[in-house]
Amino acid sequence: MKIVVIGGTGLIGSKLVSKLTEHGHEAIAASPNSGVNTLTGEGLAEVLDGAQVVVDVSNSPSFEADAVMEFFRTSTGNLLAAEKAAGVGHHVALSVVGTDRLPDSGYFRAKVAQEKLIRESGVPFSIVHATQFFEFVKSIAQEATRGDTVRLSHALVQPMAADDVASAVGRTAVGAPLNGTVDIAGPEQFGLDELVRKAFALRGDPREVVVDASAPYFGAVLEERTLVPAGDALVFETRFEDWLAAQPVPAN
Repeated sequence: MKIVVIGGTGLIGSKLVSKLTEHGHEAIAASPNSGVNTLTGEGLAEVLDGAQVVVDVSNSPSFEADAVMEFFRTSTGNLLAAEKAAGVGHHVALSVVGTDRLPDSGYFRAKVAQEKLIRESGVPFSIVHATQFFEFVKSIAQEATRGDTVRLSHALVQPMAADDVASAVGRTAVGAPLNGTVDIAGPEQFGLDELVRKAFALRGDPREVVVDASAPYFGAVLEERTLVPAGDALVFETRFEDWLAAQPVPAN
């Protein structure tokens, strides 16, 4: 099966291409570096020729509200139009658990707009809603740091490893279109502050984590269960502590 992975050189995309290739599929990593630009449409017709499935795991280079909205609307619109022209039978998109519950976040509004375009496109589709990745915990902490203090909400998160995300997206890509969504998550729930505190303890980071219910997350204030699946979810087994222990310790 020829599967084109948009954003195929990124964190999830590179893992996904490897997994699909290992299972005997022709997985094509498409990105501006390979001559495929979804914002301009460059290279789309050529790379989609003969493709049965397109997986979009690309992300906006900017999280500023107008920029991220422009990225997802333009990129997704161009991609879906090219898929129709090429006769692609399955569009798979990676999105976020809680997308429709955070209207105050420009990023999440853009993801809602992306999903709407997919649902209304007429192309058979599957949308994978993932919880936050373990790999982004460091960035979340850094964004919330002021001096030596990290202010975070105690809202629940159920994070997962990027490798598990890639596995879930790959399984979805080789299956029949859902014409709907599937939620995926890790095995444990933490308060957001608790998750970062655990990471700091295991890494010997001296920063103090303070609970602040009004601390924003991608520009929005969280309710307790905004970021965890509201119903059934496909739960993966990798635990945060085990994943973190397997990561190389950064040099001082």
